[in-house]
Amino acid sequence: MNALLLRRARLAGAQTVATQAGSDPSSAAIADVKLWRLREPISRRVYSVIRIRTRGGLLGFGEAGAVSSEELVRGSQIVQGKAVTSFEVLDRQLTVTPNLQPAINMALLDIVGKIANAPVYQVLGGPTRHKARVITMLEGATDAELVASMKSASAAGYRAFIVPLPTAQWRNNGKQFTDAVTNRLKALRAESPNADFVLDAAAKLTAGDAGMIAAALEPFHILWFDEPTPDWNRKVAARVSQETVTPVGFGRTARAGDFQELLREQAIDVLRPGLQQHGISRLRRLAALAEPYYTAIAPFHDGGPIATVAALHMAASVPNFFIQQIPHANNEKDRAMRAQLFKRPEVMVKDGFTSLPSGPGLGIQVDEDALMRYEERPA
Repeated sequence: MNALLLRRARLAGAQTVATQAGSDPSSAAIADVKLWRLREPISRRVYSVIRIRTRGGLLGFGEAGAVSSEELVRGSQIVQGKAVTSFEVLDRQLTVTPNLQPAINMALLDIVGKIANAPVYQVLGGPTRHKARVITMLEGATDAELVASMKSASAAGYRAFIVPLPTAQWRNNGKQFTDAVTNRLKALRAESPNADFVLDAAAKLTAGDAGMIAAALEPFHILWFDEPTPDWNRKVAARVSQETVTPVGFGRTARAGDFQELLREQAIDVLRPGLQQHGISRLRRLAALAEPYYTAIAPFHDGGPIATVAALHMAASVPNFFIQQIPHANNEKDRAMRAQLFKRPEVMVKDGFTSLPSGPGLGIQVDEDALMRYEERPA
């Protein structure tokens, strides 16, 4: 009975979108697009926030990476006057502005959810879960700095961590480098025995080094080995995946057309498309692509807090979601900036999970005064 009531509520929300957009089409048309370019004060992390306003006065927010003025002008011309409910059609038309496309997709879905008076994940057919598992990247160059970063993130509620590789001296490194990797993981696990880890190679390793490290990682039972080699060499990537029991993740640097080949080659255990590169709609299509291969999706995300919230809506709308990467700011100034962009706290991590947003659309109230305060001005 509860499932039937939930389905009726979703259908009612969809009908509300169609009714409100159809009864007064002009009010749901896109009037303008505004952009703020932000840079965190200490980490120097860069992301762009866009706001779409409809002719009826509704506002939607989205986030992407660096967006040029030329892309903003061209993207604005494409979406001007279009209905916010055509977010899938516009997603394909905006391939000419690849850096802007993800933010517009998020913002349009934000408005559609507000029209339907439902969270984005409900408009998209969810929720498939009621909380999302999260992971964060550790910051630091030395083992001691990484341990300190893990302590900070653990205090914030994280229980899973992405660990960067030690600095490699050569293209082919051998046993000494492999020992440095395993010693790093031993130091982190000694500090937090129950934590889960991902080793991030950032596509920097040769096939030989990647194979040696993947084998050495087996006793650690890590969640996966991230981007061990460049994913354009799919045969090599497949060999690394097939010669070890350590799961392998790929995809954050891949183009959309490469994912099918990675899956066909059985080179991938965890799909890692970038949130700021694809947006919500494309991530959902990639998750559907991976599902027949029994492959989980764990989107890469190293941007700002608006994209973090968008990622949670995506996570709640697909069945094969695994874990969501969320940046944790180690520095107080960066944390303050991220917190001030919203008028109230939106994402709280507890015991390795975060609850889903509950308000209409993305469920956030963006403080535009804070956006202007932190906007990066041209030199």
